[in-house]
Amino acid sequence: MTSPHSLTISKADFGKTTAGRPVEIYTLQNVRGTTARILTYGGIVQSLSVPDRQGRLADVVLGYERMADYEAGNAYFGALVGRYGNRIAGGKFTLDGLTYILATNNGPNSLHGGLIGFDRVIWRAQSQLTPQGLALILKYTSKDGEEGFPGNLEVTATYTLTEDNALKLEFQATTDKPTICNLTHHSYFNLAGHGQGGILDHVVDIQADQITPVSEVLIPTGELLSVTGTPFDFRQPTAIGSRIEAAHLQLQYGAGYDHNWVINKPPGQLGLQARVTEPTSGRVMEVWSDEPGMQFYAGNFLDGAIPGKGGAAYPRRSGFALEPQHYPDSPNQPQFPSVVLRPGQTFRSTMLYKFSVE
Repeated sequence: MTSPHSLTISKADFGKTTAGRPVEIYTLQNVRGTTARILTYGGIVQSLSVPDRQGRLADVVLGYERMADYEAGNAYFGALVGRYGNRIAGGKFTLDGLTYILATNNGPNSLHGGLIGFDRVIWRAQSQLTPQGLALILKYTSKDGEEGFPGNLEVTATYTLTEDNALKLEFQATTDKPTICNLTHHSYFNLAGHGQGGILDHVVDIQADQITPVSEVLIPTGELLSVTGTPFDFRQPTAIGSRIEAAHLQLQYGAGYDHNWVINKPPGQLGLQARVTEPTSGRVMEVWSDEPGMQFYAGNFLDGAIPGKGGAAYPRRSGFALEPQHYPDSPNQPQFPSVVLRPGQTFRSTMLYKFSVE
């Protein structure tokens, strides 16, 4: 049977930043019609259209239609996050006897790279056809001292839309000084389609026996907490909304799920971290990664303040994020897997968002 779709990649203008810098949007489409649109601003996945069980396409990520809204927003919709994904306590860390002071943009903490993280810079882009599918290669040089981080960091992010309906992200980075690095991806998903209501009926399975519990300012305590007998046990498929309002101190701190799960697999090994199904559409998303942790965030702080694509409202819990990562605050917690990157080493991280139906 001949597919009605063809393998294509195209580029268009997406407006300018307030500083007057042009932003481009790249559209990748595979032969199944699955389409990813990616901005050179922040490496943002602006839309991702995948089929339901009837073959009908819907855009399953939250986002904006205007460049100005991405600059005004603070939810990291679809963004490439760095230098350090998640929180660093007190906005500081010590490495090789030197203490580095970072911007504090989340209460007392540094979050997602600071005031101008990788989500708010322009990336250099080129497209290519690979054996796996269409790829967009983004590059950025983060200067020594940027947002307080040491070392000139050369970063490459490769987004590949595969023929089996996966969006694959591969990150690499090198440095000329000892530094820290923890990159991740921050799309908010609603598998019914963005703007199609809440995500509490989505069914989630997370391959993790433990979480890293947090303080009231969402910094890990340093302990590992077993999920057994808690609302954090997703080892069997469970609806997001079934226990999100349970009387548990960790849920109070996060206003719901906003925690790091400790994934059950050897560090550095690519494996399944989570599986999500949406019962009405039949869409299924699997998250695969070689990272040791994964942040599951249920959109507890979304407020719909800025209208989304097509004028859609994005109120509380209308999208969820699954962010493969090293653990939050690892630079200050030596018992956690290390995030230190030194000259001569290469940071590597792979994550896949695989789509199917049932």
